[in-house]
Amino acid sequence: MKGVIAPVERIDKGKLYDQLTALARQTQTLAEEVVSLQQQMSAVLQENVELTIENDRLRQTIAAQSHETTSNGLTASRQNLQNLYQEGFHVCNEYYGKRLADAESCTFCLDIIYNDHRTKG
Repeated sequence: MKGVIAPVERIDKGKLYDQLTALARQTQTLAEEVVSLQQQMSAVLQENVELTIENDRLRQTIAAQSHETTSNGLTASRQNLQNLYQEGFHVCNEYYGKRLADAESCTFCLDIIYNDHRTKG
């Protein structure tokens, strides 16, 4: 059977149109979802930038406060320890919070308050 062409199936034009319409709806829905995701991503990125800036400011504030010295040359935290010690309480690791005896001094407490305990690197 040379030269005989096989019969072509007839395409249901209504079914083809329906499939094309459904595909167009799906594409439109997908495009709307992409736009929504882009908006959400923009909001997340903006929040991330704002939080990064706020975090940097907080770190600077903490760093500034930790390095502030009082009139006697102590940092605020060491000044608090000195105040506790002067009120009659130990601030050393061994006896922290226990009462000092009258006119007692503690070398460990004084070392913590007045000596620099930063780690050497």
